[in-house]
Amino acid sequence: MKFLFIHQNFPGQFLHLSKELVRRNHEVIALTLNHRRLPSDWSGIKIIEYEFVKGNGKDIFELAVDFESKTIRGASCYLKALELRDEGYSPDVIISHPGWGESLFLKQVWPNSILKIYCEWYYHTSGRDVMFEPEFENQAQLYLPRVIAKNSSLLLHSEQAYSCISPTVWQASTFPDHFKKKISIIHDGIDTDTVKPDANSILILDKDRKFSRKDEIITFVARSLEPYRGFHILMRSLPDLLKQRENLKVLIVGDDGFSYGGSPPKGYSWKKLFLEEIRPLLNDQQHRRIFFLGKLPYESYKALLCVSTVHVYLTYPFVLSWSLLEAMSSACAIVASRTSPVEEVIRSGDTGILVDFFDHKSVAEQTLELLADSNKRRMLGSNAREYVKENYDLKTKCLPEQVSWAEAL
Repeated sequence: MKFLFIHQNFPGQFLHLSKELVRRNHEVIALTLNHRRLPSDWSGIKIIEYEFVKGNGKDIFELAVDFESKTIRGASCYLKALELRDEGYSPDVIISHPGWGESLFLKQVWPNSILKIYCEWYYHTSGRDVMFEPEFENQAQLYLPRVIAKNSSLLLHSEQAYSCISPTVWQASTFPDHFKKKISIIHDGIDTDTVKPDANSILILDKDRKFSRKDEIITFVARSLEPYRGFHILMRSLPDLLKQRENLKVLIVGDDGFSYGGSPPKGYSWKKLFLEEIRPLLNDQQHRRIFFLGKLPYESYKALLCVSTVHVYLTYPFVLSWSLLEAMSSACAIVASRTSPVEEVIRSGDTGILVDFFDHKSVAEQTLELLADSNKRRMLGSNAREYVKENYDLKTKCLPEQVSWAEAL
């Protein structure tokens, strides 16, 4: 069969699926944004790049900017698809992440091709991430019309898609009923053979900063250090933690930008804002035990999880992070927020400890309990790894299910 993948940052969520289809002797092409990141023949996949036909207009109404951006991408892919069609190419199956609008018009080029899409998130103005936190409610209120508008591309895709895939029950539940009927729940998968505990692992940042299992370490990982992933709650828990544990080190991974939700106050990053908030509560020695690591290479990131004593994961009711499941696969002892996406994988007292998202005192208390109880940490970590191996393992469960979904006509 001929498969065409569409993703502005290919391979994205299709990393393993696209490679496996090549291994199964399918012809695989990927249409992606022109960023020169991959060679033209990557892992047996022909990479074809598209370029924007134009940029956003200067006087577009604010609520229409997102849809304009997506139709520009859709039109850009459409023109490249016409070139491919005129060269004689016709895919049997198109597999797309619709989040950027790229596949909006491809059924007009290949009406007989089957379109399958990745359903990551459907936006709502209440009951999920938006308006979740009273502290930022005024900011979120201004965002509500944009939330409604952001679903326009997804709704247009829903009419054209033959079938859909969503990584978790929670994420699938955000979609309208007519969408849900088409959704298969299959996670992207965790390679538990690679992401695994290693008692001898050492995280080396530079010649003066090395960490091992002999250190007492709290780890926290997010794409960006922002409220959506509970960065402020973690920071507010640190004064108590650093005061109670004199040798404790806190390793924080994530960039200074923001990926979700609103921006910080002008002149601040969220990191700067919340570090300034807690700084008066820390002495110099405590402050020096907080390490901001930015973005880590993947091997260093895996080492970070292996040296973790307690891993803290906090999130709004939003997309579940790969990092939580990778921390579980690494047998981390985890303190996590009692929010819907997390409750799907963490059973409190069994595969981790759940706390109220807003209660930074409880985050500190539960983390301190785990720091003092090595037997409980081992039990939670072992159970977490076994749960991920059973339910989210890439090779034995998720990838076979993805392939079956992709090949089904």
